[in-house]
Amino acid sequence: MRTWRTPILWLAVLLALVLGMEALEPLFRLIQPDTQGVIYRRESFLFLLGNHVLLVLVSATIGTLAAVAGGIFATRPLGRDFLPLVSQIASIGQTFPPVAVLALAVPVLGFGEGPTLVALVLYGLLPVLRNTLAGLDGLDPAVTEAARGMGMSARQVLFQVEIPLAGRVILAGIRTSVTINIATAAIGSTIGARTLGDPVIAGLVNGNTAYVLQGALLIGLLALMTDSLFEALENVWARRVASPQPVA
Repeated sequence: MRTWRTPILWLAVLLALVLGMEALEPLFRLIQPDTQGVIYRRESFLFLLGNHVLLVLVSATIGTLAAVAGGIFATRPLGRDFLPLVSQIASIGQTFPPVAVLALAVPVLGFGEGPTLVALVLYGLLPVLRNTLAGLDGLDPAVTEAARGMGMSARQVLFQVEIPLAGRVILAGIRTSVTINIATAAIGSTIGARTLGDPVIAGLVNGNTAYVLQGALLIGLLALMTDSLFEALENVWARRVASPQPVA
């Protein structure tokens, strides 16, 4: 239970702020005394949080599956020659500005969540791919040779030996990718996606610092909660791999 204490604490703080933002109106009025409305009310914060998390979750799932599959392929004998190409394709996704991806995707996919998902998937590929390559390439060849010597097939070696041993490194890449995309997803509000970036954009347009702070606080807390959750997952994974497992 101690492992999960920090993410649970951050989640409690995040939900308390989402559900109790109205109670902080006097504090935000000190920041924005000349403005009548200091609490963002166009959408509920709970709805924006849910939609924001959904966008990040869907994009992270797609990006992780693609990046891990690409990393596995590039570390197999058949795919070694494609390793530079796989790395370059993923690098393009992160070096290309998300705003530019949105601008190019809107004419094709329209406004809303679609272009945002495309930008998040492309932006989240590189950290996962790099860590997948590092985790799988960093394994001691003697370990995989011993597994093959025990009669394991290539598939069994991959899923029973390589992935478990490289899992913590891969999780660290997913952690970086997801944390970055929590902040990046806010840009989707500029093209009609409903995210926690809504109060930030509204605040910038209307000169309302209180709105900007509300969105920024929630995005920051969500990122902290997610980061601590992945840290807990990495620790659990490391303990499971370190513990001797009975052989079936």
